[in-house]
Formats: sequence, structure tokens, C-alpha cells
Amino acid sequence: MGQDDGRDDERPAHRVTVAPFQLGRTQVTNAQYDAFCKATARDRHARFGGPEHPVTSVNWFDAVAYCHWAGGRLPTEAEWEFAARGGAEAWLYPWGSELPSVPPEKWQHGPEPVGLDAPNGYGLFDMCCNVHEWCSDWYDAGYYAVSAAQNPGGPEHGTRRASRGGAWRHHIKVSRCAARTSIPPEFRYADYGFRLAADVV
Repeated sequence: MGQDDGRDDERPAHRVTVAPFQLGRTQVTNAQYDAFCKATARDRHARFGGPEHPVTSVNWFDAVAYCHWAGGRLPTEAEWEFAARGGAEAWLYPWGSELPSVPPEKWQHGPEPVGLDAPNGYGLFDMCCNVHEWCSDWYDAGYYAVSAAQNPGGPEHGTRRASRGGAWRHHIKVSRCAARTSIPPEFRYADYGFRLAADVV
């Protein structure tokens, strides 16, 4: 986990073990989130795109509520990075160590429908691109220096929640597997979504 020649908050690279878990093959879609809102009489915030586009403009609390309703949870940063690598620890991205060639028309006005590109080695789509994905952890730039080796879940307290993956809104739209991001949990942005995780029982 991490990258020694990456940004300061990605250091030191360190080995962790995560317990078996499941992760959604795609980011949660508008159709899936709309079903949750209808079932729970929850207000729906700004909607980007059609049913198969990833849900966006959800804050961390919205994402946690959906995951609870769906019988799961948000992934930890460690789980997300493990999943993003798709079994290839040495690669910078889910598909290799080179940035992809992105067509100029892609991601110009919003995210793409989920699952259009090839999956990674674990069969997961859109890892490291399309929208940022909320994680369960509090964010701490220095956490890797004290991280547990088994199932790290992040620091106990904080002011920002961790997120992972690149997003359509940025100049560089694809992130490395090790790249970390964070924002306050109450924020809702048009390039923030999430993915459902669950324990294996």
C-alpha cells in the first residue's frame, strides 16, 4: 500500500493484509441510488446523467446510509487500493504503469456510464477514474507511518474523510492506485460517488 516516490501522504509504502471482502463491480449508479431514495423517502440531490451513470453529489453520510440500506458498507482505503490494483502490485494503474490515451470527447461534461471500459484483474470497472469514491476512513496525511498491518481502518478521528480514484472534473482525470484524496464528509460534489463493499461471512 502506498508509493515511496509518490506524494508525501502516500509514504511510506508498506505491506498490509485485509480480510476477505466483496466490492461492487461498478460505482453505485443513479438507478440504484434512486431506488434507495424511493424506498426511504430520502431527498435526492443534483443528478448527473442517466440511470447507468454513477451517482454523484452525495456526501459521505449519504453514501453510508445507502450502504447500510443495501446491506453493506463503504470500503476502507486499504481495501480500495487492494481492489484497484487487481492483483498487480507493481502497476501504477489498474491496467499497467502508463496513463491511458483518453479520447478528447470523454469526460468533457460529466462522468461516463459505468462499465464502458475493460475491467481490472479482479473484474472491477472504473477503478481510478470517472468519479472519486468515498472510503470509510478518516483522512490523516501521516497515517501510513503508524498504520496497522492487519485490516487498517484509518485514524480514530479527523475532519476529512478519505476518498480514492480519479474524476472527470480534473485536468488529469485518472489517478494512480496509490493516490489519496479527501474532503470534509458533509460536502457534496459533482465528481464524488462511491462503491458498495461488504464483509464475507
